[in-house]
Amino acid sequence: MNMLYRSLGRTGEKVSVLGFGCMRLPVIDERRDHIDIPLATQMVRYAIDHGVNYFDTAYSYHGSSLTEPGMSETFVGDVLGGCRDKVLIATKLPHWVVESRQDMDSILGGQLERLRTDRIDCYLLHGMNQESWAKLLGLGVLEFLEAAKADGRIRFAGFSYHDEPQHFAPIVDGYGWDFCQIQYNYMDTEYQAGAAGLAYAGDKNLGVVVMEPLKGGRLAGRVPEPVRALWDTSPVQRSPVEWALQFVWNDPRVTSLLSGMSTMEQVVDNVRMASKAEADSLGPEELTVIEKVRDAYRGLTVVDCTGCRYCLPCPQGIDIPSVFAALNNAALFDALELERESYNVEVMSGRSARASECVSCGQCEDACPQQLQVIEEMAKASGVLD
Repeated sequence: MNMLYRSLGRTGEKVSVLGFGCMRLPVIDERRDHIDIPLATQMVRYAIDHGVNYFDTAYSYHGSSLTEPGMSETFVGDVLGGCRDKVLIATKLPHWVVESRQDMDSILGGQLERLRTDRIDCYLLHGMNQESWAKLLGLGVLEFLEAAKADGRIRFAGFSYHDEPQHFAPIVDGYGWDFCQIQYNYMDTEYQAGAAGLAYAGDKNLGVVVMEPLKGGRLAGRVPEPVRALWDTSPVQRSPVEWALQFVWNDPRVTSLLSGMSTMEQVVDNVRMASKAEADSLGPEELTVIEKVRDAYRGLTVVDCTGCRYCLPCPQGIDIPSVFAALNNAALFDALELERESYNVEVMSGRSARASECVSCGQCEDACPQQLQVIEEMAKASGVLD
């Protein structure tokens, strides 16, 4: 199996088409801040040995709070210590904890320390939308990026994006970015940056890193019978995961896609698929099948949650993504009683409060990069699951 590589925009760097997303590493006892170090290390080593050279982490990944550093950066720094020059490390500036220009330098300094490196190859402004972009501009983020690039603390500057389509281009045009990171999959061609944003960034010669190619894992789970029947009509047979990844890789403007892998099996499978990730390789019949599958899924999905967990911790102790996953699975897979049973296990074990305990504080809606009406959807979930 030979890894394939594409150019990261104008930077001249060659990046593996498969990037390792370090937000969903294996954990112990279902605690996000307790990474299973031996297993995660084995997974990363396998990826590197098979050509993966792009590792994406962030300030809050694998933490118990968005406002404190999580364990992901520390793990990445430890595991990549012996092969630093073979890989590109990407991490992000958390705009929600930045209150001053000085904060930016302080946060970056802490990240360099946790990552055990003197430079971050790809530094992103995390989760940009119209409001967060305006906030960081007002605090001097462009001066910060220029200074950090000039003194070598970061090599390439980019941003990840979570907002309505019309706010994407102004951010692209607001600075001489090297790359950007957008959510894109065959279900989200018109969502957030979408296909139009991908084309716009590509025309500007930005590298484009894709997140959520499996829509938070939803495109990799049990397949509803109407969708399975559509896949079976294709002249080429693939697994649901391979269909989703090949759709993203099919676009030559995509530099790399991030897979948030949680098991060794996923790493091995994704590396295998990446060896066939040629652009423009899907034929007209295959693309037509994907369009039909998209329409079928859209008719079944209840809540458009990707499980990114930015909404947590909930002050009431509700595991919001798990509640929405149960609601979606009940609809997608005709499994209401099974999902109610799983939901009640979560509640009885203390891992989540009931959906009915939502007090409509709105903290989750402020944090949600998908702009979901969480309070309204939580009331619906309560009616179904409680």
